Amino acid sequence: MATEAPTVESEVESRTELAPRWKVLLLNDDVTTFEFVIWLLMTLFHKPRAEAQELTWEIHETGSALVTVTSFERAELYVEQVRSLARPRGFPLSAEIEPA
Repeated sequence: MATEAPTVESEVESRTELAPRWKVLLLNDDVTTFEFVIWLLMTLFHKPRAEAQELTWEIHETGSALVTVTSFERAELYVEQVRSLARPRGFPLSAEIEPA
């Protein structure tokens, strides 16, 4: 005669937490051209031309502009991509990240 093991029911509370978001900011410098910044915003960040131009002016006038909010890993990648695209062209353009 086989005995059945008692069944144990337990409540498991599951919560899905979203990963923290990070801001990617482009920083102003005195060397990088408007044309390059606009191209970068359109190419790397997929901004429409009008928005890229507005962001470029904001960077120029205020020292920086928020270009996107994303995951930490993606934000770090954007910072490296900005550097990798700017340096070979002789531009010191840089980006930084901060918690959103």
